[in-house]
Order: sequence, then C-alpha cells, then structure tokens
Amino acid sequence: MAMSMDFKTYVDQACRAAEKFVNIYYETMDKRRQALTRLYLDKATLIWNGNFVTGLEALTNFFDMLPSSEFQVNMLDCQPVHEQVKQTQTTVLVVTSGTVKFDGNRQHYFKQNFLLTAQSTPNNIVWKIASDCFHFQD
Repeated sequence: MAMSMDFKTYVDQACRAAEKFVNIYYETMDKRRQALTRLYLDKATLIWNGNFVTGLEALTNFFDMLPSSEFQVNMLDCQPVHEQVKQTQTTVLVVTSGTVKFDGNRQHYFKQNFLLTAQSTPNNIVWKIASDCFHFQD
C-alpha cells in the first residue's frame, strides 16, 4: 500500500522538528541545565530509571540534583502519533539512544523516549515535552 504524499510530508516535517528538538534538548541538558524545564509542558511527566517526576517544580528540583553531563546521541528515530490516539495537537514520538557520562560516574548507554506536542504561539510552533522516559541500558 503506497503512503500518501501528505502523510510522507507530515512524517518528514515531524522528523525535522524532532532532530532540531533533540539537538536543543541535549545541548541544554549539558550546558544550560537551569533552562531545561522550558522544554516541558507544565504538567509533563518524567520517568528516570524508574523514578517518577511530574510538574515543572519537581522537574526543576530533579534536574538540579543531577551531576553535570556529557550526552552523545548515536540514534534518533521519530514518528507522528496517529490522530485517533491523541487530541487536537500534533504529537510526535521521539526515541534516542547513545552514551552519557555524569560527572564522577562511568559512561552509560542510555535510551530516552519523548512524547512531544506542538504548541501554537502567535509567531510559530513550539514543541514541548508532554512525557519523557529515560533508562540506562547497561
């Protein structure tokens, strides 16, 4: 069954947005951690190696506790979430994996899944994290 051109365009746009987002996310995590929660929705959830964190204040406190980091993303995959699954926002699932070294710790392999939703502003579209799931792979 051939994909419609519209859907292919939609996927391409979602993947370009995901790529930009991933670059911003990990650069912010490594270099400007205090700004990281700006990438999350107010009621976003984070599951970090089994620890559940929800809301911007809790996320800020959690990220403040983490040692400084050096992330290297080796793989990025993305797909739009089907309209029947979500409400009216454009939503994209982003999956990354790679390595991370937190200060004072050995390097770990990691996998991270983001559920991003498009938020309209007067001038453009801003992608925000609705859900984030991070796991060490080793």
